[in-house]
Amino acid sequence: MLLISKIALYTVVLLLVCAQAGNTLAGGDNAAVQSPKNVILIIGDGMDDHQISIARNYLVGARGRLSLDSMAHRSVVQVLTVDNAQPEKAVYVADSANSASAIASGSVTSRARIATSAGTDKDLPTLVELASAAGFRTGVVTTASVTDATPAAFYAHTNLRYCENPSMMKDALAYGRVPVDCSQDLIANGGLGSIAEQLLSSDLDLAFGGGQKHFAMLGEGSSKSLLVQARESGFELLDSKAQLDKQYPNKKMLGLFARSTLPVVLRGQGGRGAEAAVPKQNGVSLPEAMPCENNPKFADTPSLKLMTEAALAHLSRESQAGFFLMVESASIDKQSHLRNACGSIGEVAQLNEALDSALLFAETHENTLIIVTADHGQAAQLIPSVSLYSNPDLAIYSPGKLFRIITPEGAVMAVNYATNDFVSEEHTGVNVPLFTNGVGKNILPSMLTQPDLFGVMSDYLGLDRQ
Repeated sequence: MLLISKIALYTVVLLLVCAQAGNTLAGGDNAAVQSPKNVILIIGDGMDDHQISIARNYLVGARGRLSLDSMAHRSVVQVLTVDNAQPEKAVYVADSANSASAIASGSVTSRARIATSAGTDKDLPTLVELASAAGFRTGVVTTASVTDATPAAFYAHTNLRYCENPSMMKDALAYGRVPVDCSQDLIANGGLGSIAEQLLSSDLDLAFGGGQKHFAMLGEGSSKSLLVQARESGFELLDSKAQLDKQYPNKKMLGLFARSTLPVVLRGQGGRGAEAAVPKQNGVSLPEAMPCENNPKFADTPSLKLMTEAALAHLSRESQAGFFLMVESASIDKQSHLRNACGSIGEVAQLNEALDSALLFAETHENTLIIVTADHGQAAQLIPSVSLYSNPDLAIYSPGKLFRIITPEGAVMAVNYATNDFVSEEHTGVNVPLFTNGVGKNILPSMLTQPDLFGVMSDYLGLDRQ
């Protein structure tokens, strides 16, 4: 009996040793072949908590939850801006160019700059450049022009965001009134050229969005259009939703699906926007409440969800190291400038649907960090539909313009725009939210700055920031 017991004991020990050896070998194999690391950064341009609350109320009801609300971790991000002439002096309200540049480069800069330093105008290395150099695949997806401020900050360098094409580099006017001079960035002066030209010479593997007009013109000092140059540079050109369903192995992709910004999904009834209240002898006449309706111009436009899914498929299919993808819902901001609450709501919905696709992708790609945030705050306050101080014989009302929406719940929601009396509302200086999936839960603090966010993403990918 004693002999049998010793034999049984030796057998157990031998089996344990063999099992441990097998685990060690397996661990060695796994260490040698690591799973790719991916970062999906989703930016809602101008998407502060007001915009999210307004959209949530309309899309799923006051007690409903968006996919954003179910993310594993939430943080708050401080937006930092400096004065161009005095970089040591803080400016408290950002634009999309400098805030996206802070996220993309880790450096605080001044408004209107695209990945260049305030005052000194030095080029700031970006996540796309660092990731591409490290062997990661890279892409940008946006509902704006692919040359607009937010996507441009990840791959280009200019002193002004308005220098989107060769015609805007010198002696030009933005919005027909703002003087533009990027002459130091002209190719003839040793610069990198316009933003569109820099996209073509960048290491981006794909860019989806609008902006056909910026590529239809001739390149600087060239007899060829930028579209022709794009094809010669190895880009597969896409201009229809149907083309996103196809595969383009071993090709860079440039999808331009509108002349400028892509049409939005929703609009106010009959195209109405915010309107001013009108005081009467006894009280006030508020703008008539209305539902949102589908925008007929959106029709054949590829959704942000569809573009995101095509980008994820393309970047992951041919990537061994992993990838970095920036996805932007741009017109949350653009529709707020125009005081169109329904337009902004539809673009939050687009972002939420793109997030659903990213989360589904992450379920089968375990090392995928998903971050959702905004570049800055925007005009749009959720206020009482009728003033709490209203009285039959008093005209009490917002001095701004109101967009009163009849929600699917049957209630009236009032969105107030009051940053100025001009044709376009302005940004605000509020902190912006950040959401992340489980991968980011333990690496993102409860509060950080936009340059800190660059550090989190570059460290996760193991990029050399020196």
